[in-house]
Amino acid sequence: MFSYQKICQNVLQGLSPRTGEVLSRRFGLKTGERETLEAIGQDFGICRERVRQIEGDGFSKIKPKIEKYQKIFQYFIKQLKNYGDLKKEDILLSELGGEKWKSQVYFLLTLDSRLERFGESEDFHSLWTINRNSLKKAQELINSISRKLEEVRKPTTLKEICSLVSLDKRFLTSYTEPPKEARWDKRFISSTLEISKKIQKNSEDLFGLRDWPEINPRGARDKAYLVFKKAKAPLHFTKVAEFIEGALPQTVHNELIRDERFVLVGRGIYALREWGYYPGQVKDVILKILKDERKPLAKEEILEKTLKQRLVKENTIFLNLSNTKYFLRDSQGKYIVKED
Repeated sequence: MFSYQKICQNVLQGLSPRTGEVLSRRFGLKTGERETLEAIGQDFGICRERVRQIEGDGFSKIKPKIEKYQKIFQYFIKQLKNYGDLKKEDILLSELGGEKWKSQVYFLLTLDSRLERFGESEDFHSLWTINRNSLKKAQELINSISRKLEEVRKPTTLKEICSLVSLDKRFLTSYTEPPKEARWDKRFISSTLEISKKIQKNSEDLFGLRDWPEINPRGARDKAYLVFKKAKAPLHFTKVAEFIEGALPQTVHNELIRDERFVLVGRGIYALREWGYYPGQVKDVILKILKDERKPLAKEEILEKTLKQRLVKENTIFLNLSNTKYFLRDSQGKYIVKED
């Protein structure tokens, strides 16, 4: 649509060779790699502050030239409006200029005062906006979505997030009154999620808080946890290791043993505690079952409930029940916990 390279050459034309080179290197117009003030200053034998002054002087001489390129700036503004007034920098540069002309687009964006850049912060990635208030609105949206994610406690699709905030009128855009299409909300929400560091997206395009293992798995334990969540069933530790790149079975086994999220339910077979599995040996499971029921239970009842908790043979359960150190039978032949 636009010849970004040609426009940048025209804009720089007429500057002194040194000023032109400073701007070209600062924005990576030839190599695609932006250079620091220090690096450029060392080559010229001047301090970084002097390089900054040359850069500023170059911009002051360029400004009058941009009036003839209003079509390109109007195009940039229109694209940002379509995103809800703001967009994550690397995505914006790629979508406007592709991989080849990202540096040229970045340079041109800096020439129009209506286009404002915010550098990376603790909460956000670098971004561009045409409306400073949109960043405040984005912060409010992130806080709102974070609270709702903490309530649902599971990774969520973009569509579900849009549904969660759909009743909050603060996040409706003002481009049409009233908005004609819900897509405006979705675009602003999508752009906001892209710039957020607090809410992130995993490989399955699901959003969640950045400290969730489903979003940012750390180490073998979190990766194993995700394997179980996906399988939705108990697994042998060797099977879990198969789904974790570079993981050794014994390493995975050791990690599962140490983490309270996992419960050993059979020989080498683990399940997630959050699925309702009790930790401990078979006798501990039987003890919990009897204590929770608060009444004597027949052998068959104990067998049925224990097999839901452990993948063991029936004889193993009967053997544990015969341990009079923990269990007794009443006059009706049902089992109770032996009191200390």
